[in-house]
Amino acid sequence: MSKTKIVTIAIISLIAIFSILIILSKVLPEKKDEAEARQRQRGQSTTVRVTPVSLSTIEQSVIINGEILARNQVTIFPAVGGRLAEMRYSIGDRVSRGNVVAMVDPSRPGEVFSFNPVLSTVSGTVLNAPFHIGDTVTTQSGIYVVGDLSSLLVETFVPERFVASVRQGMRAVLWVEAIPGETFNAEVFEVNPVLDPVTRTLRIRLRFINPDPRIKAGMLATINLVTNRKTNIPVVQRISVINTYGSWIVFVVDENNIARRREVTFGIENEEYLEIISGVSLGENVVSAGQNFLSDGDTVRVVE
Repeated sequence: MSKTKIVTIAIISLIAIFSILIILSKVLPEKKDEAEARQRQRGQSTTVRVTPVSLSTIEQSVIINGEILARNQVTIFPAVGGRLAEMRYSIGDRVSRGNVVAMVDPSRPGEVFSFNPVLSTVSGTVLNAPFHIGDTVTTQSGIYVVGDLSSLLVETFVPERFVASVRQGMRAVLWVEAIPGETFNAEVFEVNPVLDPVTRTLRIRLRFINPDPRIKAGMLATINLVTNRKTNIPVVQRISVINTYGSWIVFVVDENNIARRREVTFGIENEEYLEIISGVSLGENVVSAGQNFLSDGDTVRVVE
């Protein structure tokens, strides 16, 4: 081999060595930086809690106030006006249909008439007696209110926006202040066909499914009326969902503990859960705590 060729090969070899050194000097720091970045990312993983998408039941309801009444409650009126001469029953007394409950003296100055009896039109218990002997009454004066306390009902008024969902047979849960810590089940048995034009509400009546003797007519009740119910549907916790610029999103954690942003649509809802229509699938792990600090692609650490 000639001396010229040996020199040429040596020069080419030196150039190749220098080229490799230059490349290594650039690549190795980059690899080191990437490794350090991954290490930092692992050290700064966001701690989250996840809840799987599962099948459940959602109920929508409206909470309203109502009054407990005797189911058959009638006001007794006199047939003539005059002075109330006799009151034969007091509140709590039992009366029968046809009993004389009071006497009215229709006499006027210069004219004397016989007392006129006031008859009960129903059997039941005297619930109210607002007048007293000596009071002047008319044919529009309700001398007694008589009701059948063996059967109670709950009367309430539903706001107009919920009227379309109200129907006979709907279930409700109610509670009364006089019996704290206990709830009672009832169902709608009567729905007024028209709304009140002044209050824009619909009158409904409910009956107790299991009557309780501690509940009395005249008590006020708080009613949780179920207006919509779906069973066996995929749901997520309400706290998992974030509203961003009009869109609803959740974060799903994959098998590599990477958070993925998903836009979702939902159906009915209540205070705790949302029905999922699209965006996530049954069984996927949705972030239910810590999602407000996440971005798409973040590494997370899942805790129980």
